[in-house]
Amino acid sequence: MKSIAIFCGANFNGDPLLQDAVEQLTQVLTERNIAIVFGGGKVGVMGLLADHMINRGGKTIGVIPKFLLDKEVGHTGLAELHVVETMHQRKQLMNDLSEGIMMLPGGFGTLEEFFEVLTWLQLGLHNKPIAILNINGFYDHLLQQMDVMVDQQFLKAANRKLVITSADPTQLISLMENFNAKPDEVWFRDRNLT
Repeated sequence: MKSIAIFCGANFNGDPLLQDAVEQLTQVLTERNIAIVFGGGKVGVMGLLADHMINRGGKTIGVIPKFLLDKEVGHTGLAELHVVETMHQRKQLMNDLSEGIMMLPGGFGTLEEFFEVLTWLQLGLHNKPIAILNINGFYDHLLQQMDVMVDQQFLKAANRKLVITSADPTQLISLMENFNAKPDEVWFRDRNLT
């Protein structure tokens, strides 16, 4: 893998465990010469991630919509900064520029970005690894909800397995590098039909 799109928050709560995890992640990424593609802001977890990558000599590619350029204060120290018109264009370009996708802690926007590209994988629109760096159990409840979706038969177990998860950045990158997409492509099965 040469590049990973990372969805993460435009806010940072000051959690030292999150700070340490971002430092570890950027160390692994730079050691393996993997670029990050991210939201392009210099605030929040986004800015933290970009700053650590830059300080380690890693490649940073930002993608930010015009209307967020001022709000998220576009990062000026990046190797590349792409300015787009819409949130959808941001997500699409981040996906196009990456060979894998990872989610770190964030809010609604982070979840929306992650689940759309995960749905694209489920639909067979790409075959890139999709991963969650589950720092200090931040996404435990979300992962449990995915299991409830399987239990309640709204999500196929094969598609639940598409989400790679680890709390360890080194392990997560290794799992992503060894990923082989196997989504269940049959969508509508009437249980009453044979």
